[in-house]
Amino acid sequence: MARTAALVLAMIVLLASFPVAAEHEVYYRFVVLGFVKDVAGQPVKGRTIEVVRDKTSFSYLAETDDRGLYVAVARLGDESAGETLTVKVGPLSQKVTATFDAANHADDRGTRLDLEGSTFVERPAWFRSTLTRFLGERGGQ
Repeated sequence: MARTAALVLAMIVLLASFPVAAEHEVYYRFVVLGFVKDVAGQPVKGRTIEVVRDKTSFSYLAETDDRGLYVAVARLGDESAGETLTVKVGPLSQKVTATFDAANHADDRGTRLDLEGSTFVERPAWFRSTLTRFLGERGGQ
């Protein structure tokens, strides 16, 4: 019995030493981030954001911070380019298309989708700078 337990433990340690499958690689994720502000332009803290992969109905949740910033990471691979996602904030929703170069495995993939009052504004050109700022802030913690 002790020998079996030792063997099982050794296998667990061995398996744990291997890198996790590509789940965390750039080419397996699509990031939707943005800011949620009320009609007066003030950040909304603690608001739940749901990003739904329309093809599978699987959802990814995020919550806004003190600045109204949310970051939701959906699991999408190279084959998912062009798929639609539905971003839900309370009763409001907006579809976005996962647009990226499937051959590029170096750059983060995603879009920025802000909610200003009751209007969604997609700003894909601001995605990279917003993500870089967010990651820089988290690295300092």
